[in-house]
Amino acid sequence: MEIHVYNRNCMFSKQQPSSQDASTRSFRRDLGLQLLALYLLFVIPVIVAALVFYFTSSSRLESDVKAADLALARAIAHETDATLADAIYTVQQLSQQPSVRQVEVAKMEVLFEDTANARPDVNLIYRLGADGVMIFHYPVGPGSTLGVDFSFREYFQDALLTDQAVISKGRISPTTEQAVATTVMPIRNTPGEFLGVVATNIRLESLSEALLAISREYQPEERFQVSIIDATGQVIADPDPNRLLIPLKDDVPDIVANVLQGREGNLVLRDDEGTEWLNTYVPIPAGDWGVIVRRPTAVAFASINSFHMSLLAAMGVFIVGGALFWILLSRQVIRPLENLAAFSQAIRRSPQHLASERTKVALFSKRPDQMGSLVRSLMSMEESIEERLFELSTLLETSKAVVSTLDFRAVLDRILEQTSRLMGIDTCAIVALDVASEEFRIQASRGLSASYIQRLRIDPSEPNSPSMRAIRSGQPVQISNTETDSSYAMFRSRALNEGLRSLLAVPLVTKHAPPAALIVYCPEPRVFSDREINLVWNFANHAAMAIENAVLYARSDERLQEQTRRLEALTQSLADGLILEDLKGKVLYCNRSVCNLADITIEESDRLSAQEIRERLIAASPDSDAVRTALNQALGERGTRTVEWSIDRDDRPMTLRLNTFAVTDAHGEIVGRGQIIQNITRDRELDRMKTSLITTASHELRTPLAAIKGFATTLLAEDVEWDREAQREFLTVISQETDRLSALATDLLDLSKIEGGSLIVQCSDCVLSNLITNSFAQVRPPLSHRLILDIEPEIPLICVDPRRIEVVIRNLIENAVKYGDPDTPIGIAAWQEDSQVIVRVENEGPNIPPEYADRIFEPFFRLDEGFTRKASGAGLGLSICRGFIHAHGGEIWHESNEKGTCIAFSLPLNGVHYDD
Repeated sequence: MEIHVYNRNCMFSKQQPSSQDASTRSFRRDLGLQLLALYLLFVIPVIVAALVFYFTSSSRLESDVKAADLALARAIAHETDATLADAIYTVQQLSQQPSVRQVEVAKMEVLFEDTANARPDVNLIYRLGADGVMIFHYPVGPGSTLGVDFSFREYFQDALLTDQAVISKGRISPTTEQAVATTVMPIRNTPGEFLGVVATNIRLESLSEALLAISREYQPEERFQVSIIDATGQVIADPDPNRLLIPLKDDVPDIVANVLQGREGNLVLRDDEGTEWLNTYVPIPAGDWGVIVRRPTAVAFASINSFHMSLLAAMGVFIVGGALFWILLSRQVIRPLENLAAFSQAIRRSPQHLASERTKVALFSKRPDQMGSLVRSLMSMEESIEERLFELSTLLETSKAVVSTLDFRAVLDRILEQTSRLMGIDTCAIVALDVASEEFRIQASRGLSASYIQRLRIDPSEPNSPSMRAIRSGQPVQISNTETDSSYAMFRSRALNEGLRSLLAVPLVTKHAPPAALIVYCPEPRVFSDREINLVWNFANHAAMAIENAVLYARSDERLQEQTRRLEALTQSLADGLILEDLKGKVLYCNRSVCNLADITIEESDRLSAQEIRERLIAASPDSDAVRTALNQALGERGTRTVEWSIDRDDRPMTLRLNTFAVTDAHGEIVGRGQIIQNITRDRELDRMKTSLITTASHELRTPLAAIKGFATTLLAEDVEWDREAQREFLTVISQETDRLSALATDLLDLSKIEGGSLIVQCSDCVLSNLITNSFAQVRPPLSHRLILDIEPEIPLICVDPRRIEVVIRNLIENAVKYGDPDTPIGIAAWQEDSQVIVRVENEGPNIPPEYADRIFEPFFRLDEGFTRKASGAGLGLSICRGFIHAHGGEIWHESNEKGTCIAFSLPLNGVHYDD
């Protein structure tokens, strides 16, 4: 067996072509690839050769430009070096003369004059003593030099330390106001004692004039620059006098450093303005000076750039020309051949793409050349093949189409669609038994009018109906001419009105589906051939099987859907949330309540995992980490577990309870997990209200009862005789505390009616200002000195229950008194706004925190923060106010103030009328 498998694998491997072989065959079959390869074999070497020549010539031309600049800089450096060498030689010779060494002024004057005449570049020759004081100078006269003591000069200090000639840095002569450099030779006796120096001032203007002559050979726009710098890096010779004695090391520090270190070369740098410069530098050994030649690379390499552009233009023309040639070849030859190849492949393999490929090929069929002739021949061949295969392909597609769906109506429509295509007709129908009416009626049709479909009713016992005859006999029945066939006489008028002249009825043999027949109509007399009848009958057999399957599926699917709908309606109607998930955490089912709690849509729940939905539920919890830990622990344990937590939803607290349970199959194996999520906020609220009720009853009832009991016991004491005034005071307290108990009982009764929905208001037309006046008149002690009224005078009559609205206003005034600062004003404002009346009651005192703005209207709710606990009460006033206002169709709310508390309410003006 192992050998057999191995041999099969070997055979299989031999039959599989390698990717390289496949690529080779693809290349050989694709003429376009072959032509492209030939084109690239010609183009690529030319381009490569051009690029090689481009880079080689560019490098060589650039080297030539740099060499030319370097040669110029060397020539200038050589001439300057010779000048400096002559200057050094002059001072060296002067230092050896006896008259100079022995300071013989008369002889020095003759010697210095001869030297000055021989050296036109020298404008001053002088002798300094050992202390740096001027001994003699030529030219003689006060205007040739300034000062006497030159010991501070840098060149004098340098001469003290050497026996060799020294060249100073460039400077402006104070007498000639021209740039000069001093050549200094120290004078020492045989023991080496310093006797002073002999020096000459070299006119640097001569060097600048030479550089100016050189720069004139270049155009101004070429921005050619040539400079000579001294050992300190400052310019001592330049065609531009404004650049003299400017430190060049600040502009090109690298170049100055190189040339002063004795190096020469070229360097391309970019300045601060972004201009690229070619810098050439050569040292001048005699004075540690240097020559720097600069010009923009755009000018220096202009010829190179022109050559580059010309070469690139030539390459561009070559490439564009080649591309145009390739485009023309592709459009005229390669693309038609590719379309012909695709068209031939579509004929053999991909009929669905045949129409689009035929359209592409048809564009070339009008060409008069050989390509057009080839296209026309291939299209003619395709039409012949299509005609031969149409009948077979139609039958196969029909069989595939009718079994592709299990929906009964869809099957009938598909049958008629494929029948029309098969027979090349426009009118056909399926007649089937209507179980409700026990008549045969048209269930689906094509090409028939609505009136014909409506009128057609066939009794199952009808003897002459072609459909009934075909169903009863199980054989096709045809009427070749409805005008001459006697058996069709009773149906003739109906057929003629519809324009039907012949028909073919074929039975659909089914077991579970109602009896049916397929009818094919023609608008002219026609005798159906045996081949056509067999084709329709074979097709009808396939259609019958499809209808049978559709009916069976519809029956089972209907039952399943009905059960599913019932179960889903049940689970969706649950007030509690339900999540079912598999062992991997994928949500299998999630009802509407869970989506509402998690603030997601049903569509989103299908895309989220169970863990993500639970994360949505605990995200709003203030202690989400602890809740998440408890949930994971509960989900990880077997059996039923319960987790409770609180969340904030729309600024209102909500308490959720999650119960977990395992989902098992028929064998008890765990196949998933379930969670039931309950919103127990109402339960917790009821518990709070019960606790508050008990607390309130124990507190608010105990206090007045204790007062009543105390004062009643005092009055009944036999050992004390109270005067009339004391008795009246005690009885007044008892009466007030009784009223307090009565008010509490009334509040509880009103709250009970509000919560139970049994509150009834008895409305009548009232003046709002009177209601407000009556309300604050009932407040004890009187508050007329603190009230500020702002009531719009033209407020119309309002239809309200006066007793209820007075209770609302009185409660709001009493709250303002309780929680406002003592002796501060209490404002009451009222005005009309659109179709309603607005009333505001505000005080000056502590404000209500925003998070409690809505909760203050809940029963028994009282703020625990100090400013509320200073006043007694059951926490029912605002809740009762809200119930009374809502019963009138209005709204009540809290408004934020910078100081104090403001409660406002609105009442609608429905049905109001104005006083005459």
